[in-house]
Formats: sequence, C-alpha cells, structure tokens
Amino acid sequence: MIVGLTGGIGSGKTTVAHLFQTMGCVIYNSDDKAKEVYFQSEVKRQVIELLGIEAYLNENEINKEYISKKVFSNTELLHKLNHIIHPAVNSDFILFKSKLPLGTIIIKESAILFETGIYKDLEKTILVTAPLEVKINRVKKRNSTSEEDIKKRMSAQWTDEQKAPLANFVIVNDGIKALIPQVVTIIQQLKSNA
Repeated sequence: MIVGLTGGIGSGKTTVAHLFQTMGCVIYNSDDKAKEVYFQSEVKRQVIELLGIEAYLNENEINKEYISKKVFSNTELLHKLNHIIHPAVNSDFILFKSKLPLGTIIIKESAILFETGIYKDLEKTILVTAPLEVKINRVKKRNSTSEEDIKKRMSAQWTDEQKAPLANFVIVNDGIKALIPQVVTIIQQLKSNA
C-alpha cells in the first residue's frame, strides 16, 4: 500500500514520517531523493539549461540558496524545475517499490504531493498541519532563514486549507496534541483497509 505524507514547510512531516517508520512502515522521502537526482547527467544538463551553472556548488552539492531564490520568486521557473526533477524521482520510486514485499505500507513523503498531482497515484494521503506561527518558528530554528524568505517559500506551496479536502487523514502537529496516538490510529485504519 502506498500512502502519501505531506505538509507545508515547518509542519513537521519528517518527524511524523519517523514515527511511521518506528511503527513498521517503510519511508520514501521524495524531497531527499530529489536532491540526489539533480546529479543524474540528463537532469543536471536540464537544470543548468534552466537555471545556469550557479545551480551547482560542486560535483556533489546543489546551490540550494541560489535555486530557492530563483524559483520561489518565479512560479513559471518552479513549474519547469518540477517537470525536470519529478519524473526522475518517480522513476526512482518505481524501482524502490519493486524491491519491497507485497503488503508493505510505504509512506511516500513529499512537500508538494498535492501541488504536483502525485497524490492521484496513491492509495491514501496524510496531511500534517500546524499553525502558521509554529511553522515559521520551526523553520527559523532549523535554518538561518528570514521570516520573509520563509513566507515566500510558503506562498509557493498550497495552504493547509487547500490540501485538507484532498487528504484522507489529517495529523495536527501543533506541539500540544500528541502525535503517537494520531499515527497509531492511522496505521490501524490502513491495515484494516489493506
């Protein structure tokens, strides 16, 4: 069973993914895999063509700050970049999935699950939500990013209100409501539907 897990920047979806993993699910982090596919020769050629050689710091590292500044202020560029990266990630996921036994619950973590339409190919979806101020504070603690840059990145993603109607499950990660009972309930429901 393939289940999508998403949430806006600062929602804590990676923390939630770790909980699912602890409880026996297999995690595929699309966002981490996207960073790897930047170095596939054809992908790299297309990224340089789109954004310039400055998109790469060296043979092993993308220039995240440069790429973010370019694409999060230009939705057309962001869309074009997604059309380069996402097919490569999808091919990798198909290979990943083929190596797992039938009946495995695979949690496919992606920041832009709904925005890209990936959710349409999944059996269920989970949305992790948190209040705006909580999200901003988490990102500030994690990265040395200005509030203005954080909000710019948030504006490139759908809001929780846009995502919620498409999600089968919603996990509230506000720092108050306990996460483990929410995750356990979802796993029980997934297993009963399998």
